[in-house]
Amino acid sequence: MLGGLFTAPFRRFQTLSGKAQDDARFWALKDIDFDIQQGEVLGVIGKNGAGKSTLLKILSRITSPTLGRVVIRGRVASLLEVGTGFHPELTGRENIFLNGSILGMAKKDIDCRFDEIVSFAEIEKFVDTPVKRYSSGMYVRLAFAVAAHLEPDILIVDEVLAVGDASFQNKCLGKMQDVIGEGRTILFVSHNMQAIQGLCPSVCLLENGEIAGLGPSKEVVSQYLSRNASCKNEMSWNEDNCPGNQELKLLGIRVTSATGVPGSSFLTSDETFVEFSFELRKKISGLCIGFDLVDEGGCVVLRSYQTDMAPNETPAVRLGFNRFTCVIPGGLLNGGRYFVSPRIGVHNFHWIVYLDSILTFELALNHGISPYWNSLSHKSRPGIIAPLFDWKSVG
Repeated sequence: MLGGLFTAPFRRFQTLSGKAQDDARFWALKDIDFDIQQGEVLGVIGKNGAGKSTLLKILSRITSPTLGRVVIRGRVASLLEVGTGFHPELTGRENIFLNGSILGMAKKDIDCRFDEIVSFAEIEKFVDTPVKRYSSGMYVRLAFAVAAHLEPDILIVDEVLAVGDASFQNKCLGKMQDVIGEGRTILFVSHNMQAIQGLCPSVCLLENGEIAGLGPSKEVVSQYLSRNASCKNEMSWNEDNCPGNQELKLLGIRVTSATGVPGSSFLTSDETFVEFSFELRKKISGLCIGFDLVDEGGCVVLRSYQTDMAPNETPAVRLGFNRFTCVIPGGLLNGGRYFVSPRIGVHNFHWIVYLDSILTFELALNHGISPYWNSLSHKSRPGIIAPLFDWKSVG
């Protein structure tokens, strides 16, 4: 279905002083060349700005390559961002038929799948409402339902699923498993390394517009996490380059010991601290400050937000400078290497800061020592975590 030749260079120009300068030329993608065969599932990963979305837009024929060519055999359905391919003035019903027609489907074929699409998207009450009145969640649900149920030969899905709630994301991943079982070709971009490894046997890692890795998912994900963190235990930004938007700026993040000293190596028996420094410029309703803790295999061990506390204990977010610290208790995590991915956003709506594995630290296993288990000679126990449970004799 998709018989490659992504011989790129694809490019775009940066304009300085209103003129395109040759020495200011920026290549969004460069020397991209690979094939995807019928029925293959390929994950695409990389940091923000690596060229992932540009690649998918070229494959979806939204953007034309400056040089090179793309050879695609089969019908393509794309889910790249909220509302892609929808006409805001048309209703949900009309947009379903419009998208089906664009894919070359007959009206009777769309009719057969219409009820299933509406049910999956959970928009039964609003199917005849113009989609410009939909919430972002309704938009995403309908867009994914249309893309997955109209039986394209090739399905291209970007990280747009990240804006949905957990139950919807699981529902989408389940549907994608069904699509894979039907032998269709999928390109899947995600920052969720666990989902990437669960769905995609092979992964392509993009870095600065070039392929930095292409191969089995476990190997490439491990390569990505190690490269991304670069053994840093502390990061800070200035006003010009700090992550965020006009309402919130992330100024710094670090991993420290109980004494507040940044470090890259700790004991599992001791508390470890993740500290955020940020500036709030405008009150944001539903603001969540948090992070994912990711293990060496790309599995999200946990996600924590400041809003996980009881209402009367949740730290107040003030206008201006804020510094929050999350305490990871001792005796919980297993030994090994961990990565910290900041996650700041508005609950179930949109992300303000979404950075992958920018910090890393090591934990040496030193709890749970017994005469039968010399933990100091082991990096970890079996399992993702190594909590200390209470054992009692009841006989």
